[in-house]
Parts: sequence; structure tokens; C-alpha cells
Amino acid sequence: MLQDAVQHATEVKRRHEKELMRKSNVVGVGVGLRMRSGRRTDEVCIVVSVKVKVPAQNIQPSDIVPPVIEGVPVDVVETGEIRAFRA
Repeated sequence: MLQDAVQHATEVKRRHEKELMRKSNVVGVGVGLRMRSGRRTDEVCIVVSVKVKVPAQNIQPSDIVPPVIEGVPVDVVETGEIRAFRA
């Protein structure tokens, strides 16, 4: 059942990834388990990484990340800037 949820979330993510990445502040999109109060749950979700979490009222409507996409919950996680590491 978990595998089915991951597969479905991955397909939904694939369809919406470009659109999500065009939003300001978004630095990555993936699939993972939702975090609640600092603890990982067993709920599969689309994880949207942002530089900084900002209250919705301070974001342009077109840049707001939806809480659910095609029935898959979305978890917005502050990660900071993401850069490739050079060895």
C-alpha cells in the first residue's frame, strides 16, 4: 500500500514539477513522508523545498504552493538555498 502511494505521488509530482519550480522561493520538489511538529509521519506527500517559509499573506497568489495536488498532500519544507557540491 505504501508503495502504491509513493508511485501515485511520484506520477502527480512529475506532472506538476515544472509548474511548482517556477514559483518564487521554490528550490526543489520531491516525494517523501510528511513532517508534523518535527516528527515524520507515515503520510506520503509531495515535498516542496523552499528557501524560506513565508506566511501565505506575504506571497503573491501565483506563488502560493497548494496544500493538495490531485489528491496528494503537499508538505512545504524550508531548506535554504540548494547548490551543487564541487569535490
